[in-house]
Amino acid sequence: MHLIREGQFATSALFLTEAGPIDIPTSLQSEFITLYEILDAMRAHDLNPAIHWTRSKAHLLDPRGSNLEFKLCKLRFIHLFNNDWRDALRYARTEFHRFLEKHLVDVQKLMCAFLYLPDGGDYAHLFANPERAWADVAHAFTREFCSLLGLAAESPLYIAATAGAIALPTLLKMAAIMKDKKTEWSTVNELPAEIALPPGYQFHSIFVCPVSKDQTTESNPPMMLPCGHVIAQESLQRLAKGGSTVSLKCPYCPRECSLSQAKRVVI
Repeated sequence: MHLIREGQFATSALFLTEAGPIDIPTSLQSEFITLYEILDAMRAHDLNPAIHWTRSKAHLLDPRGSNLEFKLCKLRFIHLFNNDWRDALRYARTEFHRFLEKHLVDVQKLMCAFLYLPDGGDYAHLFANPERAWADVAHAFTREFCSLLGLAAESPLYIAATAGAIALPTLLKMAAIMKDKKTEWSTVNELPAEIALPPGYQFHSIFVCPVSKDQTTESNPPMMLPCGHVIAQESLQRLAKGGSTVSLKCPYCPRECSLSQAKRVVI
């Protein structure tokens, strides 16, 4: 999976041949071949494949609140503006009307740059550092592409290895201290110190109900009340003894609601 996600298709094929049958969907590699073809085109400053893919998946992206298509069209506008503002103006006239309902303010800022030609004046920052803009949009595209496949944008193996590399100096220091003191860790699964990781490496895969103190499961999932507080489904049902329509009070704030108003939280 890691080799396929990293675009190492020849190596992954050889690995599959030598390692024997591995339960990986055959369609997965073709999906990532498409992804890397689009990313290669973006590196060559060609956004057509990315925009075409995004529009073909609009029925899946729009319900998620995705603004990927606008990011791609905005980047194309910026690229054209930095080369020839006339081409940018023609592009804006044909494309930007589709985004006015959701992105009116952003479109207005881009169009105001024409008042300050040739450098964009007060709006020059929108067109600065174009390479960074290309990289950001490529990352956003990868994230949306992988999300439709039910995958994270980064390979789990890459994340685990990087987190381990970040944590290793602290672990080595703690091991040296404990060796000098001739002590051992209290439990196998417990670290002797908190290891700070960047936000991108912090995950919360479990939830412990603050009422029952039990870890939630598929049969007892976390439920969010209208006030925003989250408790386990079994705890919620115990509070709503009278049924789904009876009024119950949140155990953490004065707000009242009914069982039917609670929504399941997917972690």
